[in-house]
Amino acid sequence: MLAASSRAASLSGALRAPSQRTYHSLTTLPSRKPVIAQGTPGYSAVSGHRVTVFGSTGFLGRYLVSKLGKIGTQVTVPYRDEDMKRHLKLMGDLGQIVPLEWDIRSEQQIAECLRHSDIVYNLVGRDYETKNFSYSAVHADGAARIARIAKECGVERLVHVSHLNASPDSTSAFYRAKFEGEERVKEIFPEATIIRPSIMYGYEDKLLNNMAIWPIYWRLNQSQTQCRPVHVFDVAQALANLMEMSRIERTLNLPGPSTLSYEFLLDLVASVSLRPVSSAPVLPKGLAKWAANLVGKSVWWPTLSPDEVERRFIDDAKTPGDWDVVGVTPSEIENHAITYLRRYRSADNFIRPVTLPPRPTIIEPQL
Repeated sequence: MLAASSRAASLSGALRAPSQRTYHSLTTLPSRKPVIAQGTPGYSAVSGHRVTVFGSTGFLGRYLVSKLGKIGTQVTVPYRDEDMKRHLKLMGDLGQIVPLEWDIRSEQQIAECLRHSDIVYNLVGRDYETKNFSYSAVHADGAARIARIAKECGVERLVHVSHLNASPDSTSAFYRAKFEGEERVKEIFPEATIIRPSIMYGYEDKLLNNMAIWPIYWRLNQSQTQCRPVHVFDVAQALANLMEMSRIERTLNLPGPSTLSYEFLLDLVASVSLRPVSSAPVLPKGLAKWAANLVGKSVWWPTLSPDEVERRFIDDAKTPGDWDVVGVTPSEIENHAITYLRRYRSADNFIRPVTLPPRPTIIEPQL
């Protein structure tokens, strides 16, 4: 009886005892300001960091907010549409996810979103142009505006997400605007970390899902375009890891682990979803651009733009990855394909085993 009472008392005392802080609970910012973590690591902990994620309602943004919220970070999530940010509220403990309305053209709203943060992520991007926002207005002017206001407000760190194929000489206006944004950010905020991921796949992606629905658009260039797809979870984890690391004042490339052709990815989608391989015709580039422009002006919802057609003919850059710097090992697309493509199977084939197509041998051209 006495032994049982003693064990109960010990358990009660352990539950009441506050968690002890250690040396690892302390992070010193570049300004020498301390950030102290509290509580048992997890959803209800307090990491001590206050973060703003511009572009939090997008594909990559939702996963970054989730990973930050799981470690007890207070995250400010700027939004434009009330319905686009509701799911983010559940990604952190009570009061840890702070939604604020913003417009990329409003300096006052940008300052309100980031003035209390010690690290700012800029994930804002747009695959197509509209009458209100061109590629340059979003990826260059908007990025420069965020960088300038972050600098004026004394933000410690800025992480700017660009694209692996960003280049001043690209035939794609999207890639040229991405490069212009990088240069303007580095000019204004020299300490910024530039992240260059390749095309990403996941639950809401525009790669595997799009190939399953509209394979004709991926047969451009005879499906021989080479890409380096990367899992959105890996990129989000890499971005989250940067928060606890020392400031990295350079560009980090985050491509997928393998270079694959659109032809192989179409075969992968067909094999995993147990659908026949697409027999859609291959459209010439000029005809595809004309059709994309015509359809884009005929409907109000986003469709394939002429610049996206151009991007379907551009191979991903062969730049080596910097995954070791961010402490992440990228995973192969075959490991996750069934997770995102099972929904396209028929009821009869829903639980059938997965058969993956063999990878073709890629012969590198002699220089």
